[in-house]
Amino acid sequence: MMKYAVIIVFLVTTSFTNAKLVKTKVTDDITVSLPTEMFPMTPDDVAQRYPSVRAPLGAFTNQDRVVDFSVNISATNWPDGDAVMAQEFFKASLYNLYDRLEPIDEGTHLLKKKKFFFFEFESRISGDRRKQGFSDPVLRYTYIQYLVEPDRTLVFTFSCPKDLREDWQTTAREIMKSVRVR
Repeated sequence: MMKYAVIIVFLVTTSFTNAKLVKTKVTDDITVSLPTEMFPMTPDDVAQRYPSVRAPLGAFTNQDRVVDFSVNISATNWPDGDAVMAQEFFKASLYNLYDRLEPIDEGTHLLKKKKFFFFEFESRISGDRRKQGFSDPVLRYTYIQYLVEPDRTLVFTFSCPKDLREDWQTTAREIMKSVRVR
């Protein structure tokens, strides 16, 4: 009986972390491998999640609309391609976006001869008890990576509720390592 319990636990835990990834074209020069359960966001989804004049280059979500991946061009441009300075700038910006940020990992990696820097963290945006509908804090797991080029800075973001981190962290890392920019 114990043998069957171990097998069942193994199958359940590996079924969440080993999502099948499919190569997905974001733009003519950007591809990424995403889980088969993710699909492009509707215009309403994009308007709700990215209330900005600058729409993302690509935005994807899951059926429940709680797990998201997006690709954006940053409004901050680094004409000299100074990735070290950009990394410090974006790190400081992330800490200013949230009420609390708990780092998990950060660093750089080389993908197809391009140097990306990344931040992986859990965040909290506290609710405002004075406003109806904003009383509970928003807790998220996020993996964000940047590619600084002389003419643009690309931002790749994976995000899900904090309580889904264990189910998605391995997949988020695989997604980010699959990014290809020509």
